Amino acid sequence: MSKSIPVAPDLRLSPTPRLAMLVSRFNTDVTHGLRDGALEWLAEHGIHEGDVDIFEAPGAFELPIMAQSLAKTGDYEGVICLGCVIKGDTAHFEFISLGATIGLMQAQLTTGVPLSFGVLTTYTDEQATARSRPDVHNKGREASAACVETLAFLRKRRRKS
Repeated sequence: MSKSIPVAPDLRLSPTPRLAMLVSRFNTDVTHGLRDGALEWLAEHGIHEGDVDIFEAPGAFELPIMAQSLAKTGDYEGVICLGCVIKGDTAHFEFISLGATIGLMQAQLTTGVPLSFGVLTTYTDEQATARSRPDVHNKGREASAACVETLAFLRKRRRKS
């Protein structure tokens, strides 16, 4: 059973960060649940939908280049990336999952902008559904928390430099 991410007490950021959110169109029943959970977490922490530009990605594999492009604009302090890859009968799952993982990490390190990894990589539809339900275990919530906590850390480090 997963636990919710502990929230640092100073996570209400001022000024409110401008964020982008990328949501994969593949497995939309799941990715829209992730999106809703991500937006709910942000609202609970003072970041509202007007502070977030939401974009659709064709699938998880395209998230890295799209996130990198958004990060490079300078318009966003963070990009929340949401997708879902469910194992099938071929090796496709492994290639897409690995590509999205490495691609987002490389894009994040290249741009210096937090790109959160809210991509479910599950073995079954049921596992994906359970992780995208409207509750505290929603992995979209965790992706928002990771993005905001990372950018709060980066803001603090920049002030000390």
